[in-house]
Amino acid sequence: MTDQERFMKEAIRQAKKAEALEEVPIGCVIVYEGKIISRGYNRRNTDKNTLSHAELNAIRKASKKLGDWRLEGCTMYVTLEPCQMCSGALVQSRIDEVVIGCMNSKAGCAGSVMNLLQVEGFNHQVKITQGVLEEECSSMLSDFFKGLREKKKQEKAARKAEQEKLENHQSEKEADK
Repeated sequence: MTDQERFMKEAIRQAKKAEALEEVPIGCVIVYEGKIISRGYNRRNTDKNTLSHAELNAIRKASKKLGDWRLEGCTMYVTLEPCQMCSGALVQSRIDEVVIGCMNSKAGCAGSVMNLLQVEGFNHQVKITQGVLEEECSSMLSDFFKGLREKKKQEKAARKAEQEKLENHQSEKEADK
């Protein structure tokens, strides 16, 4: 197993913490000098906070650990391509590289929808590596959303059955009059 795979495995472990909270399973770690210095996972629903993305949670912890907002010399490993907010934070933090598990065709800003990490006009660009443990990262997200759709389908069926039961009960009451 390569170092990239080892660190991505830890990001996947973080994503599973999010999934346990019924959050979208996205996780990341930040590595400095060959060691993980921070971890983060998606907590938007849990924290009721738009900003509680895996990447931002990890950046906050890494900055605290290093005692600086600049994360030069650091690499982030993240299971899903960062959105525009997280991509902006990566540029602002001066992080050297982001290693991405799978891409996000609907909201990714490291090359899918756009690439905010390597805009020439910005004073910092972030190196991008894609596709590390891609299948594992992608299937974890696919399985999560498949389960979510199934749960919603079951809830809808249960509401419909409850509504029919109520309507039948009303009909019986009216027939008894």
